[in-house]
Amino acid sequence: MSRIGKLPVHIPKGVSIDIDSKENIVKVKGPKGELSQKVDPSLTLTIEDDTLKIDRHSEVKEIKAKHGLYRALINNMVIGVSEGYTIKQELVGVGFRATSKDQILELGLGYSHVIILVLPDEVKVTAVTEKRKNPIITLESCDKQLIGQCAAKIRSFRKPEPYKGKGIKFVGEELRRKAGKSAKV
Repeated sequence: MSRIGKLPVHIPKGVSIDIDSKENIVKVKGPKGELSQKVDPSLTLTIEDDTLKIDRHSEVKEIKAKHGLYRALINNMVIGVSEGYTIKQELVGVGFRATSKDQILELGLGYSHVIILVLPDEVKVTAVTEKRKNPIITLESCDKQLIGQCAAKIRSFRKPEPYKGKGIKFVGEELRRKAGKSAKV
């Protein structure tokens, strides 16, 4: 058995899971939102009490891999609709700024132009700028994959460079720094 695939998914209170066995679609509803995922037909899903169990009927390598994959995806959906996901990013650099209004994020990253990014409706964005501190962008969503893609897109505008550390980094991220030019002896 797959180590991850054989683990049951705990369903917290306030979360409901609907399984459409004809089209192999799992729908998860909770206080933070609603998500759906198409599941491979070689896997069977059963709900007992407050747990969801995923079983496979073959030992083919591809199906074994999908067993763990779909268990992890469904678990992420359950956590997302019950607790939600949050990603914080920090803008490190002189003159770097960020402002947000509704779903529009405006970034000043030292280029000759301002970068405007329109985020999907499922992702809530806030930008906080305090005096003497770096601006912080906070992304919140129930969809782990979507929030990760949005964070990666924002980071791609100005990746942290290894010499001074300027760029967009995740809060708490440790960057590998290089020494730069060394004096000639």
